[in-house]
Amino acid sequence: MFSQAEENYIKSIYVLELEFQNNVSTNLIAKKMQTKPSSVTDMLKKLAVKDLVDYKKYQGVQLTSKGKKVALKVIRKHRLWEYFLVKELKFKWDEVHEMAEQLEHIKSETLIDRLESFLKYPKFDPHGDPIPDKDGKIMITKTINLLNLKVGQKGVIDNLKDSSDTFLKYLTKKNLALRDKIKVVDIEPFDNSIHLETKTHHLVVSKKVAENLNIKI
Repeated sequence: MFSQAEENYIKSIYVLELEFQNNVSTNLIAKKMQTKPSSVTDMLKKLAVKDLVDYKKYQGVQLTSKGKKVALKVIRKHRLWEYFLVKELKFKWDEVHEMAEQLEHIKSETLIDRLESFLKYPKFDPHGDPIPDKDGKIMITKTINLLNLKVGQKGVIDNLKDSSDTFLKYLTKKNLALRDKIKVVDIEPFDNSIHLETKTHHLVVSKKVAENLNIKI
């Protein structure tokens, strides 16, 4: 059994490993966890003792196989709860992250198994992220960041790099959602903002917005 703080660190390290494809620095973890690097170092030492991370000073950190299993269990619970809150309780997709952050630390595996069965084994959460199964297997879809698309290319919004409430509210305001078909019709040389065409409207998104949208070609 691990504490809530330990699970939060393990999950954050897993996400950062996927993003940077390398050992994760204490500074990156501190930024994601919104804490001091010294606090991160203290926690990493504790996790290393429990064989959850490989940690060497000044060389970053990497999850062990045991650590990855723990991370995927927490992520599975988080994403199942998000799906349940949106699908069954009719919350908006920008309302569920904080609630799922609390619910993901419930320890009962039986409850989570029954929740997954009740939901008929969903593969993706409301933000397009894959839900790991009971054995920790996770479906990874091949996507390309919107910033890397060229004028004339088409695709479907598959998942989001940023699932924060503010970003989700922005997308709702702009009438953009998962599974929307998009086409790049122009790119502004000055600031790399992108003109998009959807089935219903035309809009311009900034470089910052584009880098948080992953597209399936």
